[in-house]
Amino acid sequence: MNTFKALNIPSGNAICYSGFRDGQYPGGDHPSIEQIKEDLLLLEGQWKYLRLYDCNLHSKRVLEVIRENNMDFQVMLGAYIEAEMNNFECPWGGGVYPEEQLEINKVYNDRQIETLCAWAKKYEDIVFSVSIGNEACVNWTDHYVSVERVVALANKTKNRIRQLVTFCDNYIPWIHKLKPLGDVLDVVSIHTYPVWEYKNIHESLEYTKQNYDAVMSVYPDKPVIITEAGWATNSNGRGINPEHVNEDNQKTYIEALMNWTQKENILTFIFEAFDENWKGSPEPLEPEKHWGLYRADRSPKKVVEALQSNMNILTNQY
Repeated sequence: MNTFKALNIPSGNAICYSGFRDGQYPGGDHPSIEQIKEDLLLLEGQWKYLRLYDCNLHSKRVLEVIRENNMDFQVMLGAYIEAEMNNFECPWGGGVYPEEQLEINKVYNDRQIETLCAWAKKYEDIVFSVSIGNEACVNWTDHYVSVERVVALANKTKNRIRQLVTFCDNYIPWIHKLKPLGDVLDVVSIHTYPVWEYKNIHESLEYTKQNYDAVMSVYPDKPVIITEAGWATNSNGRGINPEHVNEDNQKTYIEALMNWTQKENILTFIFEAFDENWKGSPEPLEPEKHWGLYRADRSPKKVVEALQSNMNILTNQY
């Protein structure tokens, strides 16, 4: 399925954007208007679609910068919903909370959805779709929410805005667990990370194709897009084999992924634009810190030059 045609949007390259720099983090200092503008000027022209994760000050500033500078971006705006249930399967032990915190989170989640809808209306010319959550139903998450609750949030959102409504999660729960949710959404959005599943670079693209095809077989009449796929460039050995991650392998995987998804007309958000050193553990080689196509200081990795030289920019085409 040509997902661009199915979604009635122009073809184009897509990337996940979170602009937190060194010393900044969600809940703390946020990127300034000037820093966000600097980032978007780096991305403009090569990337048409941006994915934002949360209805926070960062996302609000991104939308303002795009509008005020008449930048050529369309945005998938996300609401980040917090845990409403304990998840004792979370491998790092972060999925267990006091009952009073879970109740607070439910109120917070409702407010996130209210803000999501309000911003979607305010920035209707920029926001082409919304996501009502991120990795909240997969079995390893630390912010677990029941499928039934996400279905309710999906219906609530669809009744309030005109944009496409989706939910972003790992490909595995989409195959069985999330079927009731997939049936009510406009779009199914999957994440695929071969390197997290111990695949080497030679196995990587074929594994991503298998992930995508497995979900497509469950939703043959619904657009299935990829909202996260990428390759880390460092690892401390926890969860990712250090031998599998470096800038050369990132370049190889991203180029192959984009060649395939452009050929098949699958909207695919590369994860991610910039390294974010606030993520994960304090260890410098923590994998979560090293997925960007640019380093945290905004210097480009090898893949950037390759994409700028070779990538077919798809704009205003079907």
